Amino acid sequence: MIFKKLLWTLKRHPFLYLTRFRLLSKNTDRLGITDCDYNTLNAKADIPTIYHRINMEVFPEGRPESDLLSVKILVRWLLDNSKVGPGLSEPSGAALKTLVYGAGGVCSDVAQVFNNFCVINDLRVREWGTTSAPFNRDNGGHSFNEVFVRELNKWVLIDPSWGMIFYNEAAEPLSVLELYDLSRTRQTVDFNSFIAGKRIAEKQVLKNYLNPDVTPFLICEYRNKTYDRYLERARPYLPVFVIHFMVLLSGKSYHYKFPLDDYRKIFS
Repeated sequence: MIFKKLLWTLKRHPFLYLTRFRLLSKNTDRLGITDCDYNTLNAKADIPTIYHRINMEVFPEGRPESDLLSVKILVRWLLDNSKVGPGLSEPSGAALKTLVYGAGGVCSDVAQVFNNFCVINDLRVREWGTTSAPFNRDNGGHSFNEVFVRELNKWVLIDPSWGMIFYNEAAEPLSVLELYDLSRTRQTVDFNSFIAGKRIAEKQVLKNYLNPDVTPFLICEYRNKTYDRYLERARPYLPVFVIHFMVLLSGKSYHYKFPLDDYRKIFS
């Protein structure tokens, strides 16, 4: 137990947190993220069997034609059948088992599980994170998703940890970039959860999304099959940050793209 607590503390040490951003971050522009999604490098056949099995519980009568309705059903099922717990850092199949049948996980675990369900349901998806620039130890960041909703012909920000969508004054769902465009020009932004009875604390939304120091980054080129293989073989013996560094050295690591801000602000 003491060893686990030591590893937990070490993994969240500011030096390791900032080192990760130094190694993985790239500046880009809006056009530079156009073709970035999770589906390109992650085929249905590469998603662990447990996702396909549980997907039949999520959509017992098949997925609706509406992408947005499908997302809401999926998120409702995940929130009804999972718990909040410590960060998992497990292969994706084991992460789903722990999230649903065990001790739960954190926002990044939920976002990763959501990615895989989207792939097997033909929903184009990508994963975003936020951090503070300059770095603020009191704000550890947040992970969420964005789905291309075909009936709206646009990307829509989906927070599967809270069942939350952001809207403009016309009650139209917002993409990630639209949210920050409105927020940074002090225009009206609304949000709510599509989970019945769920209340979202405005304080949490301000901290993770709308704080002026928060900057979003897109997680690109994540190969689920590759990370599953490394984690399955090395996780019992090596800390997670060492495993991720091994994948980086192999040339198959994910990276962060910053379309709105210079990532070097994090270190100022």
